[in-house]
Amino acid sequence: MAIQSSSETFNHANPQSQSGNYGFALTSLTSLFFMWGFITCLNDILIPHLKGVFDLSYSQAMLVQFCFFGAYFIVSLPGGAIVKKLGYQKGIVLGLIIAAIGCLGFYPAASMHSYPVFLFALFVLASGITLLQVSANPYVSMLGDAKTASSRLTMTQAFNSLGTTVAPFFGALLILDQAAASLSAQGAAEAVQMPYVFLAAMLLGLAAIFAWIKLPNLSVTEDDKQDDTKEASGSAWQHSHLVLGAVGIFVYVGAEVSIGSFLVSFFAEPNIAGLEESEAAKYIAYYWGGAMVGRFIGAAVMQKIEAGKALFFVSVVAVLLVLVTILTTGNIAMTAILLVGLCNSIMFPTIFSLAINGLGKHTSQGSGILCLAIVGGAIVPLIQGVLADSIGIQLSFFLPIFCYLFIAYYGLVGSKVKSIAK
Repeated sequence: MAIQSSSETFNHANPQSQSGNYGFALTSLTSLFFMWGFITCLNDILIPHLKGVFDLSYSQAMLVQFCFFGAYFIVSLPGGAIVKKLGYQKGIVLGLIIAAIGCLGFYPAASMHSYPVFLFALFVLASGITLLQVSANPYVSMLGDAKTASSRLTMTQAFNSLGTTVAPFFGALLILDQAAASLSAQGAAEAVQMPYVFLAAMLLGLAAIFAWIKLPNLSVTEDDKQDDTKEASGSAWQHSHLVLGAVGIFVYVGAEVSIGSFLVSFFAEPNIAGLEESEAAKYIAYYWGGAMVGRFIGAAVMQKIEAGKALFFVSVVAVLLVLVTILTTGNIAMTAILLVGLCNSIMFPTIFSLAINGLGKHTSQGSGILCLAIVGGAIVPLIQGVLADSIGIQLSFFLPIFCYLFIAYYGLVGSKVKSIAK
């Protein structure tokens, strides 16, 4: 039995009590967005750390993001099927447990001093995060009026950005500083053990909480099924705004992750800031912090402004900022690339909500497809890593420009709701 339902379907029954339940549910879900933002941003600390520990090239170091975000490609569609069978809440609990197992995998990886084992642990961790994404994003989108779905997702994503803002300080203090103090490569590798054990404990604690609390069950009743048989036929792939939205998610995640992945190395360049790794890592907080501030602002502003137009505007500004980063040096280049984080703020929730708009009973499938597209975080950084090895870090930032140009197109044209003819 499908668990997906439109907001109109579940708002019919007892709207007053549902509204209270939705408020509690949204409050509870913010903790999930915080945790997966925190964990994902730690990759930006792991990349320079593991690059030094294992003496890797930029492209080899970007395998961290390749394995992490590659899990989205492999797990998203099976994850959508699991959510359909178990429901949103049980899907969340399972995702938290799997992510905790991945965190625990860092302990033997460091003990064995094995880069492949680190990559495998990251894959398992990301598999759990993927299941959380498939469960929580559409759930938040459907907790209320469809017209304000972008605003709700933007608000919860703001707490995701809070996690990404805090993580660089945590990583710099407990990983990079500890690694710098170590006298051996083995000791440097082991600097990640206890931080990730702590994260595993936090994830298991959240799993226990979400297994216990009661969230609204947004299931489809038998009557709804009979009434919507026609709507349920076909496929989400027949909607062009969903397909183009998947491309938008691909290039957005790719650009955002790629920029974040190179910040520590970029700020260490003599013509930019010449910072030590542990000091440069702290500046990552400004990049992700900009996204956090922008999402809190965006959650309010987008109640009044059309989502597609807002997406177009921030994408164009992002293109201009990356151009400034490439063409200048020192503080100007450094400030420009950090300000891109502010532009990124509303992109994911806006693209996601525009893409699933009007999908009806195909929303679960559409969510799975969009989460599948997060594999852009695996592909784009790897390509930029190859470019950085060949033409240098600064010039390699040309790649994100093409990503933001597509997002501008999607906001203005590609997000219009229409079906692809069979």
